[in-house]
Amino acid sequence: MRIPRIRLGPGTVVAAAFIGPGTLTTATVAGVSYGNTLLWALVFSTLATIVLQEMAARLGVIGGVGLGEAIRQRFERKLVRYASAALVIGAIVLGNAAYQTGNLLGGALGIAQLVGGSRSVWGSLLGLAAFVLLWSGRYRWIERVLVAMVAIMGAVFFATAIAVRADPASLARGLVPTGFADPDAMLVALGLVGTTVVPYNLFLHASAVRERWRGEADLVKARIDTVLSVTLGGLISIAVLLTAAALPAGLTQVGSAADMARALEPLLGRWAGTFFAVGLLAAGFSSAITAPLAAAYATCGVMGWSSDLRGRAARGVWVLVLAAGVLFSALAVRPVPAIIFAQVANGLLLPIIAGFLLYVANDRRLLGGRANGAASNLAGAAVVVLAMVIGLRSLLLAFGGL
Repeated sequence: MRIPRIRLGPGTVVAAAFIGPGTLTTATVAGVSYGNTLLWALVFSTLATIVLQEMAARLGVIGGVGLGEAIRQRFERKLVRYASAALVIGAIVLGNAAYQTGNLLGGALGIAQLVGGSRSVWGSLLGLAAFVLLWSGRYRWIERVLVAMVAIMGAVFFATAIAVRADPASLARGLVPTGFADPDAMLVALGLVGTTVVPYNLFLHASAVRERWRGEADLVKARIDTVLSVTLGGLISIAVLLTAAALPAGLTQVGSAADMARALEPLLGRWAGTFFAVGLLAAGFSSAITAPLAAAYATCGVMGWSSDLRGRAARGVWVLVLAAGVLFSALAVRPVPAIIFAQVANGLLLPIIAGFLLYVANDRRLLGGRANGAASNLAGAAVVVLAMVIGLRSLLLAFGGL
């Protein structure tokens, strides 16, 4: 069989989506607080993400539908269809609108550390740049920008992780699951998984793959792209954790990725903070593009609207999400009620969507001979159980914030 040329594509959009300021912050806190002992959580979450995203990619390539459209087609009763649409829109649109603030401010913080200036102003300018790119409606352009952002993040964080020279024995110990008796460690471990396995990426990937590939001949390309891109994203998160774990003992002021950019300077020299700031900028800007994009694909799918990025419906959704993020970032306001709501909605949505995706991946009428086999179902079932645990954690965190 002829091996297709390796070319990253829609899978990189997924990687760009889950490597945002929130992921960098969670990986930083994990490394500073627990060293390399939670490395296994990132490895496990990367594998779980590959399992789900491969199913989503297969749905788009072979089935020719996005996940939102599949939900709409399967739920024939109006009440169930409306309820599912409301849940998806509530979790994806309102949630991404709330989290968009963090994406823009995270990217703005990276710029501010490089050249100075107001984070609010830089956040608004990043929002404007995302608007121009999304308004073009050209998926290939968007994909290329995101591939570049992931490449920048990879170069920055890999170089930083190599420079700190992690202890090989410590790395090996970190791959063995531990910390189950420590509730705080388990909470951070679930946080690492929860920032990697996210429901809106399932909508984003199925629709993005359909923009690039279609049919049996392209399935191998989509699978290679998915595995390589998600693995690359997982390795970037691991690099951040390893870097944080190598910070000097007793350094307690590091509680976020931005803090780590400054804390690295004594360890790696005066350019370390600059490098990390570039990575933070790339992470924030890439997520600022993918969050509105995912909201548009998910909403258009479940509502039965055209998913053309230049269409009125899709533009209306992503403009709403982007505008909310720009507004809150300009005002330097953290939309706490919206974030709490998003945690509740995502806590409900993730296990439901993961279970539904597993169900659709077994539909031979849609996928024919490419429907799930026994191994895929076993792996998928394990990830659905994981999704239920993550969902419960999101609910507990949300209600704890009320």
